[in-house]
Amino acid sequence: MTINASMVKELRDRSGAGMMECKRALVETDGNIEKAMDHLRKTGAAKAAKKAGRIAAEGKIIVVSDKDLTVMAEVNSETDFVAKDSNFLKFCELVAKTIMEQAPDSAESLQACSCSDGKTIEDKRLELISVVGENIGVRRFVTEQTAGSVVLDSYLHGDRIGVLVTMEGGEAELSRGIAMHIAASSPVCIDDDQIPTAVIESEMAIFQAQAEESGKPQNIIEKMVEGRIRKYKAEITLMGQPYVRSPDQTVGELLASKSARVRKFTRYELGEGIEKKEENFAEEVMAQAKAAGET
Repeated sequence: MTINASMVKELRDRSGAGMMECKRALVETDGNIEKAMDHLRKTGAAKAAKKAGRIAAEGKIIVVSDKDLTVMAEVNSETDFVAKDSNFLKFCELVAKTIMEQAPDSAESLQACSCSDGKTIEDKRLELISVVGENIGVRRFVTEQTAGSVVLDSYLHGDRIGVLVTMEGGEAELSRGIAMHIAASSPVCIDDDQIPTAVIESEMAIFQAQAEESGKPQNIIEKMVEGRIRKYKAEITLMGQPYVRSPDQTVGELLASKSARVRKFTRYELGEGIEKKEENFAEEVMAQAKAAGET
């Protein structure tokens, strides 16, 4: 059967795959559009399996709100170039919409959520991998819903840092400022009570060993350690950090002056905690040159 341009265009519009890939699928299936779609899905799954081990630490942090519900998610790609691709951006929108409408409880359960065309989010992910040629993943998401006097605010710094913060009291300008502060200063938790005991014990042991090297008396060493722990707590807690817009006061002092309280916050930074491959192109070229010389 002759494969014409209109058939290729129809398959491309339906699948989102590349033109040559669509043509090959039609040739393989003797021009049957439905069988060609199945063929593309199968080959897409195979390609996705090959790319599954690749590190995907680029992508986009998205924040979407509808009435009293807000979703923040991290969707990853391998490169910043693909993160700007229209197909990738549409997938991000679909992910956020699906989370808002179907309320999955984890990134794993999100995969099985159905879209309007009957396909799952996992199906859509595999199709996207086939189109863009990179590993794609939905790493994590969080949803927050407001009620009563609770204020929910969000802040996006480009596509790389996102913050959700829920507060009691204060005005919109204050909650927005606190969200921006969290994005900039990356606190670990709200106050001292939320710092894990193991973290404090670990830091105290380090400070103790450092102070003992000074050779000073034990009572002085104890004061040195206490001072360093106090400073450490201020650095990692939201309440103890100097407010970025007014560094002469802490966030805790600012909130107290406004009769406001932060109940919860979530901060996502794109790719944080993902071990990225360090590229050294000079070494790569040198290795290739040596390999060429040995052949």
